[in-house]
Amino acid sequence: MTPRLALCNEVLAPWPWQRQCEYATALGYHGLEVAPYTLAADPLQITEAQAHQWAAMASDHGLQISGLHWLLVAPQGLSISHPDAAVRARTLQAIERLIELCAWLGGAYLVHGSPAQRNPQPGQSVNDALALATEAWVAAGERAARFDVTYCIEPLARDQTTVVNTIEQALAIVRAAGLPRLKTMLDTSSAGATEVEPLPALIDRWWPSANLAHVQLNDRNRRGPGQGDDRFAPILAALARNHYAGWLAMEPFEYVPDGPSCAAHSIGYVRALLEAAADGSGRGACFPG
Repeated sequence: MTPRLALCNEVLAPWPWQRQCEYATALGYHGLEVAPYTLAADPLQITEAQAHQWAAMASDHGLQISGLHWLLVAPQGLSISHPDAAVRARTLQAIERLIELCAWLGGAYLVHGSPAQRNPQPGQSVNDALALATEAWVAAGERAARFDVTYCIEPLARDQTTVVNTIEQALAIVRAAGLPRLKTMLDTSSAGATEVEPLPALIDRWWPSANLAHVQLNDRNRRGPGQGDDRFAPILAALARNHYAGWLAMEPFEYVPDGPSCAAHSIGYVRALLEAAADGSGRGACFPG
């Protein structure tokens, strides 16, 4: 089964939700991966009824809400690693509400990136920050199981955070927790900048563990796939070898020349690779199905 293609919606965030849906559908996306801060200044105040309205509008355009990411951008002042227990408690309450929001929207997963909200505070060691962050991730995994969604720890590049940079580090937390709804994932930009192994080899080594649950596609230059020097056909081929059938989310950080154009270029590039594989040209990745 060929993976479904999602667009991280902050790429179109200046537009209202309906226009985002219309444009994503016109480009051929199957879903939107939502950054909660784009829906409301304080996403923790979103009601179940409002979430159902957004989900229904997406569905009317033939889209699914695939999941959530950029979880802790708003409201301000959240941190899973802060030494102040009150800050951590408030953050965990926020995470619990966002897990509910994901379920209300019909999403399947949450991606916990949010580097600023997990970094050590001044005077705090990385190990202490990691220990506190791990407690929050385990609690999130327990909560996610109750709402039938998956909570993914996202390894991020070292220029963004000092807390969990590699898939191996994230897997250590996931395995120790032993929770079926706590997983990790692959962000190709961060992994390409941080991991020692080439990404196809990394996928072949770690994907059989069944603990990697999601993929975000972006170039190491932080633009969309196909807008830099990274080669994505071998990455897609490795995912195909490992029978990946989840979402492929386009998550550029730099929009060149602008958000709508970047969204169009990303899906055009990835679909061309998938179609090349399907027609047997050998330039893409052949997913079983």
